[in-house]
Amino acid sequence: MKSFIITSLCLFFTISVNAQHYRLLNAETWPESDKDTAMYTVKGERHGISFFPQHRHEEVIYEAGDELTFDGYHTVDVMYAWYQKWAEMYPEIVDLYQVATSFEGRPILQMTITNKETGKDTDKPAAYFEGGRHSGEITSSESILWLTEHLLENYGKDEAITKLIDTKAIYLRPQNNPDGSNLYLHTAQRNRSSVRPHDNDRDGLFDEDPEEDLDGDGIIYQIRRKANEDELDEANYVIDDRDPKGRLMKRVQAGQGEWFVYSEGIDNDGDGRFNEDGIGGLDLHRNYVENWRPDIGRDETGRGFTQNGAGEFPLSEPESRSVVMWMLTHPNISVVNSMDTRVPMHLRPPSTSKSEERMYPSDLKLYEKYDKMGLEITNYPWAGDVYETYMTRYPINRFTGDPSTPSPLFGHGPDFGYFYFGSIWYGDELWNNGAMEDYNNDGIYDDFDGITWDDKENNGYGFRDWEPFDHPTLGEVEIGGFHPKFFSQNGPGWQLEGWAKKQALFNLAMAMELPQIELNDVVVKEKKDNKYEITIKWENTGKLPVALEQAKLVKIVQEDRIQLNFDNDLTKGFEDAKVKILTPSTFNKTIKAGYTKAGETKSASFEVQLNGIEGAKATLKILSTRGGYIEREVIIGNPVESSEE
Repeated sequence: MKSFIITSLCLFFTISVNAQHYRLLNAETWPESDKDTAMYTVKGERHGISFFPQHRHEEVIYEAGDELTFDGYHTVDVMYAWYQKWAEMYPEIVDLYQVATSFEGRPILQMTITNKETGKDTDKPAAYFEGGRHSGEITSSESILWLTEHLLENYGKDEAITKLIDTKAIYLRPQNNPDGSNLYLHTAQRNRSSVRPHDNDRDGLFDEDPEEDLDGDGIIYQIRRKANEDELDEANYVIDDRDPKGRLMKRVQAGQGEWFVYSEGIDNDGDGRFNEDGIGGLDLHRNYVENWRPDIGRDETGRGFTQNGAGEFPLSEPESRSVVMWMLTHPNISVVNSMDTRVPMHLRPPSTSKSEERMYPSDLKLYEKYDKMGLEITNYPWAGDVYETYMTRYPINRFTGDPSTPSPLFGHGPDFGYFYFGSIWYGDELWNNGAMEDYNNDGIYDDFDGITWDDKENNGYGFRDWEPFDHPTLGEVEIGGFHPKFFSQNGPGWQLEGWAKKQALFNLAMAMELPQIELNDVVVKEKKDNKYEITIKWENTGKLPVALEQAKLVKIVQEDRIQLNFDNDLTKGFEDAKVKILTPSTFNKTIKAGYTKAGETKSASFEVQLNGIEGAKATLKILSTRGGYIEREVIIGNPVESSEE
């Protein structure tokens, strides 16, 4: 019996130690990694189909190699493989962890980069950068990947980057929405962000009319159809005469056109619209708490503001909720960029008002500084707020002919970032639909400029010439147009690194400006009656204040505080205590020093009295929510060393 027990224990121990080598029963197998099926299945209950043919795009890297290159887009699994590899290569400066779980149950990974020997990440000023919120806007994720590699490979080589990692914390989330990114990269499908079923067309059905890859090439192109005589009063497209080859289509008012244009697919629900209610439809970038509004159709009066894709309620989605909760539990973060594609633009708050109407002048001045810095680094055509600069970047609405006017976005990340969180928060847009130049000098970067650049510089790979096709319900049509994934929404592979890099360098430049409280001097001056004056001098060596004015208003950042702590045995006994802190006279003996501005030097003094002892050791603490945490030993008088020491 004894022998049996020992053998059983040994066997149990062996299985326990080697358990990581076994495949778990009932383990989740995600469609992107399942080699036994040609279909990709999306979770959720919907009225339309949930499975689509898997497709490998030639612009995408599906396996992690020995070398990281940026001549193609990386899947979520490939990115995660590199992050795991870096975590193993740089354990002294890297932590990799699952920060959240997506709607479908995938892990959302995040990396912290900081020198662990110089302190915890939460004791340091911090920046946060993320990409991949919108399913198809994958260039943003690539910029995070590029920045991560750049930081890690240059630590110990580049003086500025080494100092940054020694003194600051950088939080990096490459894939905010792995469900959507995987669907986008492994099928022909496209969707806005979360794959949670959603009634986009408000007909009571969920996801009932997705796109179909009718010709089986793995890409959802456009369909154009010449209107019949009895349809001309509804036709709303003409051939754009700026392109002599007749490839571009121009939208006009119904009854002014000769053509119809659809996305590739069929009208599954018979409502006369094509593919208007595909997979998902919620917008994670309209789901933030600040200035949230209900989704279209949810305003009971029919007269209020609504926001398409807002979600059931603020932070209803785990992906956006995890971002907000990370911020609120990490108030040491001063700089954020949560990126998308495409415009391109350095995009910032406000999203519902003009900058001058709601922003503190000193805060706006800082934002305008980073607008300028961004344009100098990236050469984007625009930088500014969402409400006015973005919405009126072209003076005329070319469809209606009306002047462009400011327009709000609700539940938007940049507004949460400034008005709620009190930080520098951008939601930058990368890539430009190939419109590299204003070729016809009309002041607008549009499809004509894109197709011209494609012809001149991209060998025409970004546009598929129109080809006849026998549509199952429409009859004779033509299929063609811009490549929706790797020209319109993201660039061709050979353009990727340039865009990822310049955006990453702007983010890095902002991180270099984080506030930083540094201790300049501690002076202990002996006075009469065993009293000592301890004067502390510190400086904010960063380019940002420890708190924007908005951060002070919403109480996300505490005042800088100074503490001088002694062993409890020395301070107990009230008037008989061996150490009495006379100044400050407040009960908690903490000096509130206000908010240290960029470049500002401050000082504060304690008055301490010793009673019956020659000296004492104290711990000086400088606590700044966004400027960092400093702890130093201070010796007062001539303390007697204990015999144990």
